[in-house]
Amino acid sequence: MKIAIGSDHNGLALKQTLLAGVLQGDTVHDVGVFASESVDYPDIAFAVAQAVASGEFDRGILICGTGIGMAIAANKVKGIRAAACSDVYSAKMSRRDNDANILCFGGRVLGPGLAAEIVTIWLAEEFAGGRHQRRIEKITAKEG
Repeated sequence: MKIAIGSDHNGLALKQTLLAGVLQGDTVHDVGVFASESVDYPDIAFAVAQAVASGEFDRGILICGTGIGMAIAANKVKGIRAAACSDVYSAKMSRRDNDANILCFGGRVLGPGLAAEIVTIWLAEEFAGGRHQRRIEKITAKEG
């Protein structure tokens, strides 16, 4: 699986921990940031979202302070279904029922152990399709 990952300054430390741990072995492209200076999270969110929407990457992971800003920004890109998740169940369901293609969470909200567990579950979960596909199609139709 090819994964694009990015963070702002608030998510940098957690991103680095995930890259050194649970994401080893996957094909991962880190779009930044690489230093702790303040940045505008939409720039990172758009870079990851465009990489996923283009098909260059299968899924994306975005980390900011809470995950909310990254999700809002990423969802502005056509074809993206970004979900801000702070627990394992929500992450699993975002994939199974909503076919989320970007996972967002917060470096100020999650510790590294829970974040790694969420990422592992989210990457392993498949979209259930069926009645959920019809719902995704309704969402996609609104994108224009």
